[in-house]
Amino acid sequence: MSFEHPNSQGQSLVEITREIMKRAPEHDFDPTLDRMRMIMDILGSPQQSFRVVHITGTNGKGSTARMVEAICRAYGLRTGLYTSPHVEKITERIAIDGQPLDDDHFIDIWNQTKDFIALVDAKFTAAHQPAMSFFEVLTAMAIWAFADAPVDVAVVEVGMGGRWDATNVLDGDVSIIGPIDMDHMQWLGDTVEQIAQEKAGIIKPKSTVIIGPQPHESQVMPILQEAALQAGASPVLIDGETLQVVSRQPAVGGQVVTLATPLGTYEQVPVAMFGEHQAHNALAALAAAEVVVPVSGALDGDVVAEALGGVKVPGRIEVVRTSPTIIVDGGHNVQAVEALRETIEENFDFQQIVGVVSMMRDKQVEEVLSILEPMLSTIVVTENSWKSRVMPAQELECIAIDIFGADRVIRKDFMPDAIQAAVDLVDAGDETGVGYGHGVLVCGSFVTAGDARYLLKEREDEDLKKPKNQRV
Repeated sequence: MSFEHPNSQGQSLVEITREIMKRAPEHDFDPTLDRMRMIMDILGSPQQSFRVVHITGTNGKGSTARMVEAICRAYGLRTGLYTSPHVEKITERIAIDGQPLDDDHFIDIWNQTKDFIALVDAKFTAAHQPAMSFFEVLTAMAIWAFADAPVDVAVVEVGMGGRWDATNVLDGDVSIIGPIDMDHMQWLGDTVEQIAQEKAGIIKPKSTVIIGPQPHESQVMPILQEAALQAGASPVLIDGETLQVVSRQPAVGGQVVTLATPLGTYEQVPVAMFGEHQAHNALAALAAAEVVVPVSGALDGDVVAEALGGVKVPGRIEVVRTSPTIIVDGGHNVQAVEALRETIEENFDFQQIVGVVSMMRDKQVEEVLSILEPMLSTIVVTENSWKSRVMPAQELECIAIDIFGADRVIRKDFMPDAIQAAVDLVDAGDETGVGYGHGVLVCGSFVTAGDARYLLKEREDEDLKKPKNQRV
């Protein structure tokens, strides 16, 4: 990928990105908010200048965030959106009024904040403590960009956990807690109860708490409800109780849903994303928007429909090519991959799916491959571009053979070769030559999804000139 877009000072985004990414990565955090509190104080408490929707959960944060933002923007509010990880480019993480920062704006925000970040670094390193991490720097930049805009409401996705996440210097007017399951156990805890305690840490006094469907309801719900009670948060809106997905029907490009909140029922709302889980994400987003959009009573159903009907999330069950169909998905844990399989089975009539899979070595690889196995005719294992974390293709191949059998596993160490091998397989199985019923699924992590999107986008124009059997 090329980020070489120099600004007026001769700097380029790639140089800034490299400088920021030299810091401790977002999955290697020091459990304290002291650095974030200091940078907020130095900047003049920008986090207090806008309303906040704060979102945590094991899965669904990014989709929910984009839907909240879309509804708020449809009502004329100026919005900030902070999500992670990025799929292709770091600037994706910070958006204002629905548009990611362009290169010059991102560099300008960095130049406005870098000296203050250096002050915090110096203070903590002098005390033999860690400097600001990659994620802390980006979070500080996002908050500063939102205050500088200024935005009316910021929709902010937690990076990991909640209690010690850099975003938790924000006091959410709304705290959304999506489904909680096992992920990031090295940092958040070995049990779903411990993970729930960490995620409940975003609940703040007087915040409206929205709780999504919980796969471990009996273990998790008492923890979340107690956290809300202790924080003095109210009301607590629970999916399946005060909030309801009344109905849903698959439709072209997504689904049509009827959603009910305490303020009203929204009939036949188009949601431009696949899967039951996205209907519940839309419900949480709608309930959050009802809190921060300054109107009395229920929102206008037509405005909500227009907003949700236009939300697309890169790297989430995203169809990036046709003939053959190529789907990319960043799901990397058991719950996300189960939702992926259910969604494909519900919405696509595939007779053959070839998987291209690359995963991080700290994930539940055996469990994820076992979920994919009934759906895939063949799996092509490969490596994504995050070499410090990715599971080597040879190691992934051994695990895949145990689950799929040697005759259904192909190893290609480089992703372009893996995608080409998968396309060749589905082309060979497509006797009609139209691509219907034959697809490629690229999945395993957001880095994998981002790599695939970039490779396929780069080659799209070139491929259109080639015979079908030579396309990627």
